[in-house]
Amino acid sequence: MRILVDTHVVLWAAVDDDRLSSAHRALYTNPSNALVVSVASLWEIAIKVGLGKLPLPVPPADFFAREVASRGYEVLDIRRPHAERVGLLRYPPGGHRDPFDRMLVAQSLVEGLPLMSADMRLRDYVDQGVLLV
Repeated sequence: MRILVDTHVVLWAAVDDDRLSSAHRALYTNPSNALVVSVASLWEIAIKVGLGKLPLPVPPADFFAREVASRGYEVLDIRRPHAERVGLLRYPPGGHRDPFDRMLVAQSLVEGLPLMSADMRLRDYVDQGVLLV
């Protein structure tokens, strides 16, 4: 199964963080799964590093390249259909407006990929077709 991985899961997996659930660890270690990481995650990481909210020992592009190579991630570029789909998403109650999450939701929908995330706010998009794992 191909699975789109949320940014925080990429970060947690990189350092074997305890917040990575056993279910997500099982998905990571199952050789029949193809893990997909979005360029939106690189963008989000770069912004957080630039704002001083995420310390990394290497520049964001190097971190991303290292994780892609070491984990065998498939990289998903942001394309026009993804941007168009973001515009069709309904804002859930409470106004979850994180642009990176919204792009990942849109990519999940356009590409037909389940989204691996621990972000409970993304459950608000299940009624719009997102499959969370």
